[in-house]
Amino acid sequence: MSYAFEPTPVISVPVVGKPERFPVHRIYCVGRNYEEHAKEMGFTGREPPFFFMKPADAVLVVNAGETGDMPYPSLTKNLHHEIELVVAIGKGGKNIKAANALSHIYGYAVGLDMTRRDLQNEMKKQGRPWCIGKGFDHSAPIGPITPAAQAGDVANAEIFVQVNGQDRQRSTTSQLIWNIAETIEHLSAAWELQPGDLIYTGTPEGVGAVVAGDTLVGAVAGLGELKVRMV
Repeated sequence: MSYAFEPTPVISVPVVGKPERFPVHRIYCVGRNYEEHAKEMGFTGREPPFFFMKPADAVLVVNAGETGDMPYPSLTKNLHHEIELVVAIGKGGKNIKAANALSHIYGYAVGLDMTRRDLQNEMKKQGRPWCIGKGFDHSAPIGPITPAAQAGDVANAEIFVQVNGQDRQRSTTSQLIWNIAETIEHLSAAWELQPGDLIYTGTPEGVGAVVAGDTLVGAVAGLGELKVRMV
């Protein structure tokens, strides 16, 4: 088979303790999935989950023990960090019940949902899609994927991000409004999940701006650290 031009390489993430890599199919993100974050964004209550997407090639892969360089994106003056637990799907399916959802998970990782907040807010005001605020290049930093059997108690894990050594966000994944299994149930009712899908499960309160020169260190207990430098 010939192509009009050379296809881009498969986007993939390293796997802890294995030579294989995890090929990325799609990136789904859950909006406002921690109550205190929902409040700081002007909302309250346990609203039905909603989702947005990032392109697969928005991932910025950061190997264990390394610091990833993220270029400060164009068009924004208000770039925000959002630390997240990432779920990596290993077995696809549609209309997956919460009771069976965990069997579809390959592993977990630490991720950042970087957001051009000023552009997102402007699109919201105009009633337009806000892909420009969420789905830009390098907007999904991610560390290595830890296989599920080695990940520990991800449902009750501490999650945090520091900027230049100072706490910005700190919570536990037990504070998710919609837990991992419920999220997969809702998501798979709208899309047929595929092996290679990543789910960014939401961010706790404390989101804020970063600038060029800042260093972010985020973690989910049991999954290691994700370190990113803004350049």
